[in-house]
Amino acid sequence: MSEYVTKETFEKMKADLHHMKSVDRPAASKAIAEAREKGDLKENAEYDSAKEAQGMLEAKIKQLEGIIATSKIVDTTTIDTSRVSILTRVTITNMATKKTVTYQIVGEQEADLKAGKISASSPIGKGLMGKLKGEIAEVQAPNGILKFKVEGITV
Repeated sequence: MSEYVTKETFEKMKADLHHMKSVDRPAASKAIAEAREKGDLKENAEYDSAKEAQGMLEAKIKQLEGIIATSKIVDTTTIDTSRVSILTRVTITNMATKKTVTYQIVGEQEADLKAGKISASSPIGKGLMGKLKGEIAEVQAPNGILKFKVEGITV
């Protein structure tokens, strides 16, 4: 599945990957070498820990390489604000509580609820995608169906 990201997020992911490969990977190899020098590998917890850390680092590198390879960079200047779509900011009102909030619809890599960014693949994100201003989005939640009215769509 493709991940939609801004140019800034794409560049940050590339920088993170470069750091993992050029700094973290050599550090992990060095830790393994140092642990190996301490003797019997069968009873060497430090060696086991270093190998496990290296394995987790390699898994992160593979995952990030996959995300970067399939990412689609979205230009915010070409976004259509007539419908809710990726990278739009949508102001919604919860029909039950009458509480109004604004979220930016983003890809999974950028999702941060505290910053007001929700993933397009989240239940609320899925429910809002494609809606027009004034439409009601019905979202399946664990405690039932939530209804949100789309009040506004901006970039």
